[in-house]
Amino acid sequence: MSILAECPFCKRKQSVKNKLCKCGEDLDKAKRSRKVRFWIDFRLPNGKQRREPVGYSITEARDAEGKRRSQKRENRIFDMLPESKMTFNELTEWYLDLSKVKKLADYSGTKIRLNNFNKVFGDKTVITIKPIHIESYQTGRQSQGIRNTTIDLELNTIKIMINKAFDNDMVDGRTLKAFRNVKNISKKAEWTRNRTLTVKEYLKLLDNAALHLKGMLIVLFNTGMRPGEVKGLKWSYIDRKEMFIRLPADFTKEKAPKDIPINRHVKAVLDSAPRAINHDFVFTYKGSPVRLKGGPSEAFQTACRRARTPYGLKIKDGIVMKDFRRTFKTNMLKAGVDRVYRDKIVGHSLRGMDIHYIVVGEDDLHNAMDKFTKWLDSEIKNVDQHVDKKFQTI
Repeated sequence: MSILAECPFCKRKQSVKNKLCKCGEDLDKAKRSRKVRFWIDFRLPNGKQRREPVGYSITEARDAEGKRRSQKRENRIFDMLPESKMTFNELTEWYLDLSKVKKLADYSGTKIRLNNFNKVFGDKTVITIKPIHIESYQTGRQSQGIRNTTIDLELNTIKIMINKAFDNDMVDGRTLKAFRNVKNISKKAEWTRNRTLTVKEYLKLLDNAALHLKGMLIVLFNTGMRPGEVKGLKWSYIDRKEMFIRLPADFTKEKAPKDIPINRHVKAVLDSAPRAINHDFVFTYKGSPVRLKGGPSEAFQTACRRARTPYGLKIKDGIVMKDFRRTFKTNMLKAGVDRVYRDKIVGHSLRGMDIHYIVVGEDDLHNAMDKFTKWLDSEIKNVDQHVDKKFQTI
């Protein structure tokens, strides 16, 4: 068991006897300014190593070390666990501050779901939560009119946090067991959407969409990209020479690079889109990236209203922008595109031994996209619908 000092500059944890950190920071001066955070390092009776912060005073650190020695001697292992006093608010703060969590595409949604849970359990210590409390939370949310799928999503987010905490020795098996034993309340069918857009609905939306939204809808309908991928699309991702949109691994939900062929409809959008000089984003609203200002959600609702197309998840036959991805893959099937190429273009993993034995080249992807485009052109001709002159080539 030992006391460690954390360098305020490089965060390196080291012996309290060190006067100078390897990075050059004067630790003695930092200690006098109460900038050095102290930690105690100890081993539990079960053999696991623990390290926990104890403040910015060496006196407090020595007191905490003495307390842990006493608890270890008396074999009071559960008193030595951080969750014996840690609240859910504190655990959430730790989790949301992790660099990997901050990079999540749905970081804001994760934060909202955790905060919803903490409105009920935030001040409670982690170790006191039992399955009956979590089940009570589920029924309470149901009584508030919250959908089962939303409640399950909240609990699944909490479970991910608990698993992460368990892997990092922040909580013990009792807490993990409490959350793992709670089952989802929604049925599988509740998570499934099967709404797709007809070509006629798509053309009507284009006729009624604002200019900054129209190009985005065309890209969505012709690539199967996720709305977030289209909002964040950058010119640096566009390979005009090979006619591909090349999304890097850190940008996609799959965390894998994705190459999407550009057909003539998408090319027309890219050719007509103005390029800003102060940022690299393709889609803009009043000069700013749509993902930062003037987001397309409200504009999409307006387009749906004008086109008399139902909008929303809770509305019968309602559509949302995510439905374009399902529509694209369904239309590729109608166009006769093989499953392997459909999966490859939208970023879905190949199945079974296909992963090891099928190699898809860029020419194959272009041929698949050409097949889809010919089908789409034929469908458009069959629809007696006016198309904005600016996008007549699509």
